[in-house]
Amino acid sequence: MKYKKEKTMSLKMKYVRVFSLLVGCVFLVNCGGVSQKTKPSQAKPNVVIIYTDDQGYGDVSALNPDAKFKTPHMDKLVNEGLTFTDGHSSDAVCTPSRYSLLTGRYSWRTSLKENVLHADGPCLIEKDRMTIASLLRDNGYNTAMIGKWHLQMEFVGDSKEGGRDWSQPFTDGPIEKGFDYFFGIAASMNYGILTYLENDKVLDPPTMYTKKKMDVTPRTYRMTPPYDDEQRKGYVEVAASFNDELVLETFANKAVSYINNATEDAKNGKPFFLYLPLTSPHLPHCTHPDFQGRSNCGNYGDFMEETDYRVGQILDALKANGLDDNTLVIFSSDNGAESNYEYQRDTYNHYSCMNFKGGKRDIYEGGHRVPFLMRWPNVIGAGGKVDAPVCQTDYLATLADIVGATLPDSAGEDSYSLYPMMKNTKANPDEDRAVIHHSFTGHFAIREGKWKLNMLRGSGGSLKPVVVEPKPGEALYELYNMENDPGETTNLYFEQPEIVNRLKSKITDIIKNGRSTKGIPQPYIKDNWEQLTWMRLN
Repeated sequence: MKYKKEKTMSLKMKYVRVFSLLVGCVFLVNCGGVSQKTKPSQAKPNVVIIYTDDQGYGDVSALNPDAKFKTPHMDKLVNEGLTFTDGHSSDAVCTPSRYSLLTGRYSWRTSLKENVLHADGPCLIEKDRMTIASLLRDNGYNTAMIGKWHLQMEFVGDSKEGGRDWSQPFTDGPIEKGFDYFFGIAASMNYGILTYLENDKVLDPPTMYTKKKMDVTPRTYRMTPPYDDEQRKGYVEVAASFNDELVLETFANKAVSYINNATEDAKNGKPFFLYLPLTSPHLPHCTHPDFQGRSNCGNYGDFMEETDYRVGQILDALKANGLDDNTLVIFSSDNGAESNYEYQRDTYNHYSCMNFKGGKRDIYEGGHRVPFLMRWPNVIGAGGKVDAPVCQTDYLATLADIVGATLPDSAGEDSYSLYPMMKNTKANPDEDRAVIHHSFTGHFAIREGKWKLNMLRGSGGSLKPVVVEPKPGEALYELYNMENDPGETTNLYFEQPEIVNRLKSKITDIIKNGRSTKGIPQPYIKDNWEQLTWMRLN
């Protein structure tokens, strides 16, 4: 009896203990004590911005079913994330778009009213101006940039007068604009100083010279060896060790290493921001040997397939480190496809610009409507689409919204938060919002809802004539209904005079106020602005 009683009591105690453990587990789970995934609202995401160079909207196979090459990793971002189908770079060329992406401000408010900058010179981003990097760094992030800068940085000495001192650190580069770490190149490869840079150091002095080699691949060029010891007209500075075919591979490997090294901090409450501006598919189309001849679209298609593979390396690194769910990956391009999109179209039946008019440099849609993708599994539903017009200037306000920061009036003057639409694709965009487009020659267009008013006749880009001077009785500008006519084929200038006047007044206010968002008017550079044909600044 004694044994039986003790055995019965023992069973009761076991039940009590099991019940207590179950209650405790439920309590801990509800309190988050044993949760393996922090709630999205409690954890700041890692942020990766992958920025390609001269990639058209139709150069993502998930966005272009008839593409003549495959981009499975970019497609993954489309299928697992959110596509802004009406997303735009702020400009139709490189430097100004990069300024706007990082600062949330249109670059034509600076001294750069048209064209692009070079490799060497004062940085376009002003001293003490907030960037995405400085915003996130000040909100507890590790920050890094790996890739192409093209906002200028200052090197010691001159290539023509007195020579260079490559042993000295360069100034006014990424680490002075909010980045803790930088590895990359100064600008596009045709602009020179072709060597790798790390933080503020030149790793291998570019003491040799090279030029565009036009006979290497059809409809493109290379910056490949042999290099010369003597500088001549049209030659740029290059390091003996530099190989244009290995640039994408080098950037991708560096980025993967950075993610691997930043993971421990990210899992312990210090997330990272990685800005990865690639050099492709910008000329030269210097495809890695492993990818040459793989596509059905010549060297351009090969280069795009390599680009996609490099994107896949980044996504794989995030997954391998368990960072997938709470990393916001943003993917876009600095402008539309280079003018050789016509060669790809006519030779291979590949439409980099889809049905949009024009390409890089142009005010037309092909110049600045680009792939605009986001993936963040903790917040963004898979396969979503937003059709409202948005711009890369919006990244700053979006990230400020995500981390709970308030932008001062002197920052992000043209930046609207996309966070509401990321959480709910049916969320309404700001009713007063307009997007300003800008061409290579510094000419303007304004987009509001379905209406787009080009403040010129012509492309404002590389096409000839660049600007069409209207004859008496002809339309001064070009007005298009982008909902019905995304190819910009029918000018409605005379049919919709009220729309023309309203948009003309609105773009005037946006320029004069120094901002397009609500807030105190901000200063801007007013000099040398011949493109403002319809208004006076003073």
